[in-house]
Amino acid sequence: MKLLLFGANGQIGWELRRALAPVGELLALTRNMEGGDLGCISEVARVLRQFRPNVIVNAAAYTNVDSAESESEVAHQINARAPAALAKLACETGAWLVHYSTDYVFDGTGRTPWREGDATAAINVYGASKFEGEEAIKASGCLYLIFRTSWVFGIRGRNFPKTILRLAAEREIIQIVNDQFGSPTGAELIADATAHAIREAIQRPGVSGLYHLTASGETSWYDYAYFILEMARRRGAGDSLTPLAILPVPTADYPTPATRPLNSRLDTHRFTQTFNLRLPPWETGVANFLTEILDHSS
Repeated sequence: MKLLLFGANGQIGWELRRALAPVGELLALTRNMEGGDLGCISEVARVLRQFRPNVIVNAAAYTNVDSAESESEVAHQINARAPAALAKLACETGAWLVHYSTDYVFDGTGRTPWREGDATAAINVYGASKFEGEEAIKASGCLYLIFRTSWVFGIRGRNFPKTILRLAAEREIIQIVNDQFGSPTGAELIADATAHAIREAIQRPGVSGLYHLTASGETSWYDYAYFILEMARRRGAGDSLTPLAILPVPTADYPTPATRPLNSRLDTHRFTQTFNLRLPPWETGVANFLTEILDHSS
């Protein structure tokens, strides 16, 4: 089997390099490599037709939610038009397309975890661009796996746990939003689940479709931050953490260019039942992540 990976330097892409290596022959492309820039579809098409993969995995995305409000054209190019082009190429060559999306396709209301069939209503440019990408893939006729996920963290790049540890070393008081809820999901978990799903999909084309993929359980950003700092102190990092208080604040008191959803919960039953996997609690992934980065920095 041949697999072509885009976005190999991102949080999810970095873990996919490892997880997909045993699955088959893997060509991992970054934006700076020939054929890896989704802004240049002609080059992408040339590399794809030369390599002729059985599976195209698109981990590339425009993920700066706030900047997307002023860079709508770029966001739609990477998150919508590029996946549409990949889907067309996948259809032409008979390849599967694996693509990642987000809970931001929903409006973030309510308290119930979103299901795959629930009505979408993106409340910012980022969410709208990702939904457009989903729809283009569905309409293309290719075999596909679309995984919506949320609150992703990983060793590569910037993320919430790293930010909290940095702020805790700099400030005595940290203010964290306490009315947004979701499930922190490790890039490592997403990559491993993807590798398993690809193996299943090759054998069972009927599983082609859209799935929600996150760690199990839920928390608020505030409780998530508290968990991070408690874990860090238990790991012996207390001397470098200076905050005297973590203060909960409502979203209304923390304005951002892009509106954030309050409900980022995703129902993962369809994924776990289809692929016979158990998704571990979010605390497990965060604890393992903190152990790794704290031990590395000590």
